[in-house]
This record gives sequence, structure tokens and C-alpha cells, in this order.
Amino acid sequence: MDMELSQNFLRAKSPCAAGFRWFVRNRHDGNDYQRVLDALVGDGRVEDARWLMNQFGPTDAVLEVDHLEADALVFSGSVVVHGELRVPGLLAVGRTLQAGAGIHAGRIEAGQDLHSGGAIFCSGPLQAGGLVKAAWSVDVHEELRAEDVRAGWELRCGADLRLGGGAQAGQDIEVQGAIRCGKGLRAGGSIRASGLIELGHGLYAGADVEGGSHIEVDWGMRALGDIRAACSIRAGETLHAEGEIAAGPGYGIYAGMNVQQDAWPSCAWVHAAQRPPALLSGWWEEAAAPA
Repeated sequence: MDMELSQNFLRAKSPCAAGFRWFVRNRHDGNDYQRVLDALVGDGRVEDARWLMNQFGPTDAVLEVDHLEADALVFSGSVVVHGELRVPGLLAVGRTLQAGAGIHAGRIEAGQDLHSGGAIFCSGPLQAGGLVKAAWSVDVHEELRAEDVRAGWELRCGADLRLGGGAQAGQDIEVQGAIRCGKGLRAGGSIRASGLIELGHGLYAGADVEGGSHIEVDWGMRALGDIRAACSIRAGETLHAEGEIAAGPGYGIYAGMNVQQDAWPSCAWVHAAQRPPALLSGWWEEAAAPA
């Protein structure tokens, strides 16, 4: 159902003076919510359209097209594109965004899920209220915030990665900032962050794990390569690397932080190619000498 906007209704939201003057000059009787958003974007007032949608929220409207290319788009409902989607400016939807092929945008905001049948490329920040999923790679040049991320190939982020849930990538996860997840991380390749890695669940990497600060997980940590941090390494349960486990100079390595010491042999064991010199907690069992 279309939402009608009145001057009194808009004034109660405390808009900026220039935006309110535009509304008074340009609104005609019968203009609905989405038409106002379209008119604002058409006049180059993209941030005003974004503000308006954030104030009045999403609708059940659906925009469905074969392909979509525009300078900017602010749509209050869901957008379904059967092919490729290209928006070099702001791409903002109140509910879900779905593309059968790739998504290329300058900045992306989705109230709920974001799905791509190809890759997702965003030259600015990306924010979604639900799942961000791409059959190929997810490449965001600034901060990425969402509930969960699923990438068939790589997951790359040029600033912080902040997730209420967790992330999974078929290949590498590379973050030029901190990683903070309410749940865990899983990568078919390496996991690298230039800042802190802080997880509410566990971590699995098919290659190396590298952190530019502390690495802290509430559950276990497993890597088929090395686990290295510039600062400390802390696991709530087990700590497993096929290669080396190394903390930064002067920092410690801790396993079993969230289990009782009596349970360390089964719940807080540590495995690596050799005993880490900085291992301060956890169960390390030396290999038996050959007979």
C-alpha cells in the first residue's frame, strides 16, 4: 500500500531546512512515498532520499526488472534484478536486494538480505540487516556490516568486518581492519586481518590465520597452516594448527580459557608442528619417543 506524505508528517521528523523546502516546492497532491524518493534522487538529492527512507521505513513494494543501471537508487521495498545490477552511487533498499548476476555499486544499504548470483563489488561501505550472499566473491572497499556473509569465492573488506553472526568463504578472507563476529569464521583458504580478530564462536581456515592484533575466539581454532598474531592468541577451547602457532613478542598463547582446567585434555588441547614457546594455558602432550 502506498504511503502518503504530508507536510505536518514530514515536519515532525525534523528534516533539514533545504530538504523541507524542496518537499514543499515539489510535492503535488497524490504523490506517494516512493515517488517522492524517486523525485529526490532525480534532482540529485540522494542523501535526502536516504534520510527519508530511514525515517519512514520499508514498504512491501517490489521492483522487478531484467537489468538495472542507474546513477543512484533508493527504493523503499524489495528489488529483484534477473541480470546484472550497476549503480555507481548509493544503492539503498528498504527490504531485500536480489540479482541474478553481479552487483556493482558505490555504496550499498539493504534493510534485509542481499543476494547475488555472481560477485558483489562495492567501492564504498556495505550494510545489510540480514545475510549477504554471493555465488562468487564479495569485495567491499570500506566497512562491511551485516548479520552473516556467505561467499562462494573470496571475501575481501577494505576496513572493518562487523557481523552479528558469522562469515563463510570458499577461498580466502582478507580484511584491512578488525574482524568482529557474534559467531564464527570459516574459510577454504587463509584468514587475514590487519587488526583484531574477535569471534563469539570458533574459527576454521584451510590455510594460514594471521592477525594484526589479538586473535580471540570463544570456541576452538583450527588452521591447516600457521596461526600467527601480532599480539596474543586466545581460544576458549582447543587450538590446532598443522604449522606453527606464534604470538607477538612478549605476548602469550592461551587455550581452554572457557573450560575448567580438569577438562583441558579433552576440551583444551593444543596441536602444532612444535610446542609454541609462549604457550601459557591449554593441554600440550609431547609425542612419544620412538622405540
